[in-house]
Amino acid sequence: MGLKNTILLSLFFVALVAKKGLAAQHVVGGSQGWEESTDFNSWASAQKFKVGDQLVFKYTSGLHSVVELPNESAFKNCDLGSALDSKKGGNDVVKLNKAGTRYFACGTLGHCDQGMKVKITTVAAGSNAASSPASSSSSNDDDSSSDASTTTSTTSAASVNFNSLASFIAMTAVWALVLVYVF
Repeated sequence: MGLKNTILLSLFFVALVAKKGLAAQHVVGGSQGWEESTDFNSWASAQKFKVGDQLVFKYTSGLHSVVELPNESAFKNCDLGSALDSKKGGNDVVKLNKAGTRYFACGTLGHCDQGMKVKITTVAAGSNAASSPASSSSSNDDDSSSDASTTTSTTSAASVNFNSLASFIAMTAVWALVLVYVF
């Protein structure tokens, strides 16, 4: 019975690691990061954001910040006074915990009005729908965030390939768990 339990525990950890690997980290603005010169609309339209992914805002602390705005109106009008959350670390992570649209802007005076803002539309993890900066559904639940020390920018194609492999590994591990448990 000991060997069976060891195999089950090992397969369980493989499934957990594979599931964790399904989430992608998106460095907002790509290689340029969270800077005034970045075209955030173009960047966001080239990405596919799924539930479980993370946004990483990389910027010079003290020069920029990140504020989350509650809705499309606040986003369009750069109404920073209605912010849901504010970050100033320079390497901030925001988890995308549910489908919907979220709005982010730089909190430094004048930067949002100059275009330093981004609309992120998140789709369900199993969805094949592309993200669209023009979507207007709102999601402002309390998603957790933290500081990141190392991240890489992902593209839509790379995320799809990685997610397919990770999904295959996770499903294989789950089926192996079922087979070991049954027999």
